[in-house]
Amino acid sequence: MDVTTLSWRKSTRSNGESNCVEVADNLPGRVLVRDTKDRDGGTLTFAPAAWSSFVGMAKTHS
Repeated sequence: MDVTTLSWRKSTRSNGESNCVEVADNLPGRVLVRDTKDRDGGTLTFAPAAWSSFVGMAKTHS
């Protein structure tokens, strides 16, 4: 994986004071998630359908 091509973005609800995650969803077949406060601490990898399902559930329960 070429990490220079990753396009990380934060939630638009992030206010800079709380713990947030960044998402890179510009890779074919996977979505990467990392902690904004520990960017070198590793990433979680999800299938796009699983990530989409999680986001959809989070939106309905927020």
